[in-house]
Amino acid sequence: MVWGPSSILLILILLWGLYAWLWRRSHPWDLQHCTTDLTGKTAVVTGASSGIGKAVSQELARRGARVILACRNRERGQQALAEIQKASSSNCLLLGEVDLSSVASIRSFVRWLLQEEPEIHLLVNNAGITGALHRAGAARVVNVTSYRQKYGYIDEEHLTGAGRPLSFNQNYDCSKLQLISFTGELAQRLRGTGVTVNSVDPGIVYTNIMKHLPWPYRFSFWLFSFFLKDPRQGAVPVLYLSLAQELDGVSGKYFSSSCVITLPAKPAQDPYKAQSLWNASVRLTNLDKMD
Repeated sequence: MVWGPSSILLILILLWGLYAWLWRRSHPWDLQHCTTDLTGKTAVVTGASSGIGKAVSQELARRGARVILACRNRERGQQALAEIQKASSSNCLLLGEVDLSSVASIRSFVRWLLQEEPEIHLLVNNAGITGALHRAGAARVVNVTSYRQKYGYIDEEHLTGAGRPLSFNQNYDCSKLQLISFTGELAQRLRGTGVTVNSVDPGIVYTNIMKHLPWPYRFSFWLFSFFLKDPRQGAVPVLYLSLAQELDGVSGKYFSSSCVITLPAKPAQDPYKAQSLWNASVRLTNLDKMD
């Protein structure tokens, strides 16, 4: 047998497909068997116009929640709202505009949100409106991170654009690691309030976010897209943290894409780094000067 490049590529594709199949078979949580009813609850989902956020919003709406879609682009948000409404048969959907790269936009969104919904029971991705969560009595914050966090490191200078220059991958990796560190510190500060906060890796999901990657990455993801998760599959770990009754009271944990509590990279396990990162974030956003 002659082993050419095409033969080796075919074997690699088959092995990757086998891995993906085995992963799906070993998934420990079945969304269809979860009986959680969200009637009377309010959920806020950021990035809800496409991908995982859209899939999560649709499932929450299907379970009776009033879902606020926090989107940057109003036109895309309205289109997503109409599609989610049709798929879930829900009339309890609301669109909110917010640019998460702008502190001013976030504050404007929060003011609007608190007027519309004084009680928030579930927050996916956005940890900036905890006052509404307190009033709900019992609530969950779910921060979507990535397995790439293990390649990141924590340097507070990056919060201001200083520090050692980062490559495209490093920017993503470091931000996901810092999000896990932030999650742990927020969980400590919310202890005893009834609000829990956890982070989760959804796995490798083929979504529209790929269009922002350099073309070699886009081509690679396209080539293996058949073996990757689609947005609905990627939403499952996020929905597990949002819905699973066995997670009542569980806080400050990092979950793998298999819905299992896992230790993150070592920098995210350091409580002193987490506290310092929190304090730096508070100073940069002027949260210490707000009521």
